[in-house]
Amino acid sequence: GAPDPTAGASIDDENCWHLDEEQVQEQVKLFLSQGGYHGSGKQLNLLFAKVREMLKMRDSNGARMLTLITEQFMADPRLALWRQQGTAMTDKYRQLWDELGALWMCIVLNPHCKLEQKASWLKQLKKWNSVDVCPWEDGNHGNELPNLTNALPQGANANQDSSNRPHRTVFTRAIEACDLHWQDSHLQHIISSDLYTNYCYHDDTENLLFDSHGWPLWHEHVPTACARVDALRSHGYPREALRLAIAIVNTLRRQQQKQLEMFRSQKKELLHRGVTSITNLEGWVGHPLDPIGTLFSSLMEACRVDDESFHGFSDFTENMGQCKSLEYQHLPAHKFLEEGESYLTLAVEVALIGLGQQRIMPDGLYAQEKVCRNEEQLISKLQEIELDDTLVKIFRKQAVFLLEAGPYGGLGEVIHRESVPMHTFAKYLFTSLLPHDAELAYKTALRAMRLLVLESTAPSADMSRPHHIASVVPNRYPRWFTLSHIESQQCELASTMLTAAKGDVRRLETVLESIQKNIHSSSHIFKLAQDAFKIATLMDSLPDITLLKVSLELGLQVMRMTLSTLNWRRREMVRWLVTCATEVGVYALDSIMQNWFTLFTPTEATSIVATTVMSNSTIVRLHLDCHQQEKLAGSARTLALQCAMKDPQNCALSALTLCEKDHIAFETAYQIVLDAATTGVSYSQLFTIARYMEHRGYPMRAYKLATLAMTHLNLSYNQDTHPAINDVLWACALSHSLGKNELAAIIPLVVKSVKCATVLSDILRRCTLTTPGMVGLHGRRNSGKLMSLDKAPLRQLLDATIGAYINTTHSRLTHISPRHYSEFIEFLSKARETFLMAHDGHIQFTQFIDNLKQIYKGKKKLMMLVRERFG
Repeated sequence: GAPDPTAGASIDDENCWHLDEEQVQEQVKLFLSQGGYHGSGKQLNLLFAKVREMLKMRDSNGARMLTLITEQFMADPRLALWRQQGTAMTDKYRQLWDELGALWMCIVLNPHCKLEQKASWLKQLKKWNSVDVCPWEDGNHGNELPNLTNALPQGANANQDSSNRPHRTVFTRAIEACDLHWQDSHLQHIISSDLYTNYCYHDDTENLLFDSHGWPLWHEHVPTACARVDALRSHGYPREALRLAIAIVNTLRRQQQKQLEMFRSQKKELLHRGVTSITNLEGWVGHPLDPIGTLFSSLMEACRVDDESFHGFSDFTENMGQCKSLEYQHLPAHKFLEEGESYLTLAVEVALIGLGQQRIMPDGLYAQEKVCRNEEQLISKLQEIELDDTLVKIFRKQAVFLLEAGPYGGLGEVIHRESVPMHTFAKYLFTSLLPHDAELAYKTALRAMRLLVLESTAPSADMSRPHHIASVVPNRYPRWFTLSHIESQQCELASTMLTAAKGDVRRLETVLESIQKNIHSSSHIFKLAQDAFKIATLMDSLPDITLLKVSLELGLQVMRMTLSTLNWRRREMVRWLVTCATEVGVYALDSIMQNWFTLFTPTEATSIVATTVMSNSTIVRLHLDCHQQEKLAGSARTLALQCAMKDPQNCALSALTLCEKDHIAFETAYQIVLDAATTGVSYSQLFTIARYMEHRGYPMRAYKLATLAMTHLNLSYNQDTHPAINDVLWACALSHSLGKNELAAIIPLVVKSVKCATVLSDILRRCTLTTPGMVGLHGRRNSGKLMSLDKAPLRQLLDATIGAYINTTHSRLTHISPRHYSEFIEFLSKARETFLMAHDGHIQFTQFIDNLKQIYKGKKKLMMLVRERFG
């Protein structure tokens, strides 16, 4: 896309052409100002690729162009801004800086550069490095809080002045690489000849120059050695790069062998101690210099069918996309390869070595995300390679090494609790090995299930309540920023094993144990329970009962874990568990109801569990006979009564409903409600239960509960829209329908609880219109006379209503504003209707109005309106 600022030069006419410096600067400036939008990141990557291309052509303008790019990057105003605000730069932008650092590493490692050139680069790099806003290699720049948690190892230095801060910048490695040279004669021999061997072999020292085959080894810090390979490739020396890569891989393989022997000799002592020191503080996967990626791509480059690549040499990563169409072959063996080996087998092996290396979780969000990203990229490249017998052999060999080589591999028996988990890699190993060696596949995957950083270090006595760990522990590891991603990878690994183990009872049990031991998050265990359920009940076959039981077992564990912690998915989980238990069978349902208190709250047990179990659909689904139905119903009733005792407020109604068909259980439930009515149940619950009782045809019981509800109620004068009003009206109607005595008994309760005049007048009106007890009783209980307003109980109600109107009037007048005057006059009219029901009502009302005019004579406009309406 971008116009090309470099019109090529050939190797011979090195500096005789002009690099359009201004154009390069302008382009970079423009792309940076777009902040990663409109494909600007892509354009910058194209510029970096251009630099690599120039280096490959051995064009000295490459370094000049990179200098121009770097100057623009360093001048990016966002750096200072992010630094002030303490915000991290975006991931895409971070990756561009990484590439910048790696390119400088390549430039200073140019095997044929002049010393004075290197000196000037070093000076330039040191200048950039000392700038305050220069980004740090691990991406923590700017978001380093003062050391509050003591979890960050550089705690002591975190607050020191920036000049001697312990952080490496993106240029630090290139600066250090300026000290490296290519004069070592052994190194020169390795890269310049395919025939460099020495068969006088003594396997007594650590850093031998040759291995037992007489092939050359290269013992240098691995990332540094691989940076040399990258530099050779970048500067157009593909054959030399390949020779060095092979020497490095052979060295790594020899080290692996040595580590295995060493561990076997100290195994007893190490396992007895149960702790391990980590051997690699700096992992190779996710490393800023990407050593494993470099070796892998150098070797894969070499196994392309067209050997042209050694002349035209196109960058491997660019062609990764069309990898499928390019046949990778096991080309005839290079001099320094085992029988039957090829560049391809070597590439695969070195990727497996790198992925399986035990390494400490690095600091900082960016560095941790990079570990995940790198690992996934490497695995996806491996997945494009078809596994044949030769490659399967390598997988076997590496898996065995990882399991047996103790602390050197991430799957050793004892690993450091802060080492990077192996879930993603193990899932790939598992699926690759499964068709060829199931035993080894499971061994590897089960070993990888660990997530030690979440293991409680508390004494084992604490384990009796496993659900507390999940909520407490993660906060203790504030530096594991990618923990949730790691946990979901762990869950993926477990799910993959469950799927593969379908139909194999022994394996399923092992996988289940591993899940219960190693997974600490309830939502992930729930996901696995659901996965197992889906796999077990696939439409095309009979359900796999073992897998169903695994699913139920995991579901029960989730119930126990989340019982006392808040979880927003809890209702869904409980419903799902009942579905799962239904599939397992009637005994599973019976069992969860018998043990409900360890799994559910009383409300869940009655409103979801028992109700679903007793539903028609469940009974049909289970094909139950009468005897089984009765047994299940018995368990549901027992559960309902226990829940009603424990939490009458929320479970009483469900309990009554569940016990309807059994007289004794129903009586017991009713008694529980009565006992709780004085203390444990609110008036609204009581009204609800009372209405249910009336609906079931128990009017006297409904009445008893309604009177109990009335004693809890308190409606003040201004609560004329309170939700309980309907219940009060219903309770009075119920009492009225039962007869004079019941009405007489409830009215004193109403008078005591309700101070709202409009509600009282409504009740009064209803009571005077019809005869108590007439409804459906054919006049047998009384002679059908209306009740008198002069006698109890209605006289008491009438007085209370008039009193309520008087009190309300005074309350309203203390705070009245002119816009409510007309509404107030209407209210007084309503009051007059009630006053007039009493035999001396008109006198009382006149006195009341006169009284108002006297007390509130200051409110002239209002009193004028009162006179107009009431005289």
